[in-house]
Amino acid sequence: MAVDAQEEHGGPAGEQGALSERELAVLAFERRSWPGPGVKERAVREQLGMSPTGYYQLLNALLDDGRALRADPVTVNRLRRVREARRGRR
Repeated sequence: MAVDAQEEHGGPAGEQGALSERELAVLAFERRSWPGPGVKERAVREQLGMSPTGYYQLLNALLDDGRALRADPVTVNRLRRVREARRGRR
């Protein structure tokens, strides 16, 4: 079964409803500023109960989810620009 572009990126055909509490918490977490990477990773473990790897995997999936874009367009678009800039440097 082929997946069209809308389904792949959380468009109308692939949506299942609202974002989960964990997904909303990840977006809220990304709105904060952090003094350094070690502080952020420790906070991910303590406040969200996730490993940093799992956190970043979920975050990257959210950046391609249309529901996340509608829930927090400023944060999602900022993070998409950061991700694209990193890809361009590789």
